[in-house]
Amino acid sequence: MRKKRWVFFGSNPPLTTLHSRKTNALPRLKQARLRHAIKPDRHLSELFESSIAESTPVLIPDQRQDPVKMLSTEASVSTLPSQSSTNETFLDSEFRYTLFPAFYGVVFVIGLAANAYALYVLHHMRGSRSMNEMRIYMSNLTVADLLFVLVLPFWISYYKNHGNWIYSDILCRISGSLFFINTYCSILFLTVISVNRYWAVTRPLVAASSDCWKRGTIISVIVWVITLTMAAKQLAEPGIQEDMHTGVPRCFEGYHNNEESKVPVVIIHFVIIGLFFAVFLLVVMCNVRIACTLLAQPISQPRPSTGRRPHGTKRRALRMLCAVVGVFVVCFVPHHIVQGPWTLAVLRMHDWSEETRQYLNDAHQITLLLMGLNCILDPIVYCFSTRKFRMYIQNHLKKVKKGKPCSYNTSTTGLSVKIRKQSEELSIFEVKK
Repeated sequence: MRKKRWVFFGSNPPLTTLHSRKTNALPRLKQARLRHAIKPDRHLSELFESSIAESTPVLIPDQRQDPVKMLSTEASVSTLPSQSSTNETFLDSEFRYTLFPAFYGVVFVIGLAANAYALYVLHHMRGSRSMNEMRIYMSNLTVADLLFVLVLPFWISYYKNHGNWIYSDILCRISGSLFFINTYCSILFLTVISVNRYWAVTRPLVAASSDCWKRGTIISVIVWVITLTMAAKQLAEPGIQEDMHTGVPRCFEGYHNNEESKVPVVIIHFVIIGLFFAVFLLVVMCNVRIACTLLAQPISQPRPSTGRRPHGTKRRALRMLCAVVGVFVVCFVPHHIVQGPWTLAVLRMHDWSEETRQYLNDAHQITLLLMGLNCILDPIVYCFSTRKFRMYIQNHLKKVKKGKPCSYNTSTTGLSVKIRKQSEELSIFEVKK
C-alpha cells in the first residue's frame, strides 16, 4: 500500500503528530532536568551532614524571599537576646573587691584613733565664747566621722565577700545611711565653720556680742535634722537587693532592678548635686573673703607678750584656708562631678556604650574612696592644725610621760596661763586686731 502523505499548508502540523512528538520528548526532558538537579541536591545534603556533625543549626533561606527582608529579619533576631541580657547585667568593677578592704582598713584604724582623741580634747578644752561655738561645730563634725568609722568593718566584710552582704537588712540600712549622713553632715558642718570664721574675721564685734553657744547649738540641730531627713528614705526602704543573675544579696546596689523608680532616683541625685555645688561656691567665697581681709591688714610689730610676728600668723591662716578648700576639692568635688553621669549609666537613661559605662563606674568607685579620706582629713585640718589644739596635745603628752593627769585648767604651769590668755582673742585665725 502506498503510504499516505500529509500536505501542510502553513507552519502548524496536525494535533496528533504534535502530541506524539511531545510524548516521545518527555522522558528525555525529565532525564535532563534530573541530571541538572543532582548537584544542588548533593550540595544540600552536604550542608545538612556538616550541620549535624558540628551540632550547629543552618538556616536555609527561601530562594523566593526578598533579600532585604531576609537580612533585616536576621539582624533583629540576632540583636534581641543581647539587648535583653545587657539590660539585666549588673555594672561592676572587680578591682574594688581588692582595693576597698585594704583602703577602708587603713581609714578605720587612723580615723578611729584621730577622731576619738580629737573628741576627747574638744571635750576637755576650755576657751572663749567664740571658741565654744567653734568647738560645738568641731565636736559634731567629729561625731559624724566617728559614726561612719564604726560601720567601716561591715563594708570591709562586704567587699571581701565579693559584694555579698551577709548581715541583716536593718544593718544594711544603717550602714548605708551612715555613709550618706557622714558625707553631708561633714559638708554642712565644714560650710558652717567657714561661714563662722568669715563672720569672726570680717565682723568680730558682732560675732563676739551674740550668744555663741546658743547659736552653735541651734545650727548643729538644724544640720542633723536636714541630713537625717534626707536619709529617712534609705532607712525606711529595704536596703538589700538580690542580683538578678547570681542571686547574691547586695547592699544599696540595686537601682537598675526597679524600672518604676528610675526617674525619681535621677531627680533626687541631680538635686543633691546642685545643692552641693551651691554650698561649695559659698565655701569658696567665704574663704576668699577671709584671705582678702587678712592680706589687707597692715603688718605691725610683734607683740612683746607673745613674741610672734603677725605675718607668720597670716601665713598659717592662709594655709588653713587652702586646707579647708582642699578638703572639699579632694574628698567631695570628684564624687559629685561623676555622680550624675554615673547615675544615668547605671539606670541606662542615656545611650552610652558599654565601655563608657564601665569607665564611669570605675571612676565612681574611686570617688567613693576619696570621700572616705574625709574621716582622716577632718581632724587633721580642723583640730590638730590649730595652735591651741596642738598646745593642749603637747601638754597632755608631757603629763602622760610624767604619769600625771592632764587638765586644761591647771594654773600651776605657765603653759596653761598662756593658753588661757590666747583663748581670749577674738579672731579664730589668731590674727591680732
